[in-house]
Amino acid sequence: MDRRRFLQGALAAPMVGALGSSAQAQAAWPARNITMIVAFPPGGQADLAARPVAAALEKILGKSVVVDNRAGAGGMLGNAAAARSEPDGHTLLMALSSMTFLPEAERLYDRKPSYEYDQLVPIARVLADPGVLCVRSDSPYKTVADLIADAKKRPGQISFSSSGNYGAAHVPFEMFQQAAGIKLLHVPYRGGGPALTAFIGKQVDITAQAPGPITPHVQSGAARLLANWGPKRTAEYPDVPTFIELGYKDVEYYIWAGLFTPKGTPEPVIARLRDAMREVMKNPQVTDVFVKAASPPAYLDQPEFQKFVDDDARRLIPVIKKIGRLDEPK
Repeated sequence: MDRRRFLQGALAAPMVGALGSSAQAQAAWPARNITMIVAFPPGGQADLAARPVAAALEKILGKSVVVDNRAGAGGMLGNAAAARSEPDGHTLLMALSSMTFLPEAERLYDRKPSYEYDQLVPIARVLADPGVLCVRSDSPYKTVADLIADAKKRPGQISFSSSGNYGAAHVPFEMFQQAAGIKLLHVPYRGGGPALTAFIGKQVDITAQAPGPITPHVQSGAARLLANWGPKRTAEYPDVPTFIELGYKDVEYYIWAGLFTPKGTPEPVIARLRDAMREVMKNPQVTDVFVKAASPPAYLDQPEFQKFVDDDARRLIPVIKKIGRLDEPK
């Protein structure tokens, strides 16, 4: 046999085998049902994003996609469970913005974080809403200025609910307090859903929510919005001003939701997930759910979403450091 032909054949064989293995790995996935972890109870932004996406993924992938609400520690427990799971594409995480900075909150207490945000690989952004400041319809506060004036008279007496310490609804309030020079009373719950229930049930005075979960209560007349934490007014609530236009230029915060998979997931599986999410976010049955909830889709594919996540982390981790330990005097 010609030596050159033999060497070419010998070199080509492993490449063909590798390509074949890669194709087989992609074709074999998913081999069983998929779990989509939501690190919060039902009723919040992450759950709103997860359920229509999971239903659409089931049809595309041909396997059940089960939403698993694992609440606790402001999202830390569910995020850590996803980060530590087998990286085979059968465990996904629908995460909120807090997943990037919760590890930093652990370090404030000299604790080793149970995960780092770079242990989770972004697949696609689903929603990216500015948080909104909510009061009940019977509240005396008609404007943010009303709230600030009362808070200065009664420091530490106006209560707000959040999804947990350092969580997605706690941090925007800390930004607001720092900028306005006021002190509110923080009442943490186990997720955005319980925080909203407490607010509607008059257990606290005010709350921060993504537009989706609060909109039914605005429509029913039970709640109204004073401001949003975005860079501009939204089409859904054009009469609600931003904190920026009210003079608080650094008070900007998004309660975004996006799909992640554990680091180490095979590239063919990630590629198929990206393709599937591209299809999901074009599906009117999914996007209509978000639009009707006043939480319009904000799809980003992996490269753009990765940059968005990293930029958001760089902006918000210093905020966490500034908040400091919650058990220390300010």
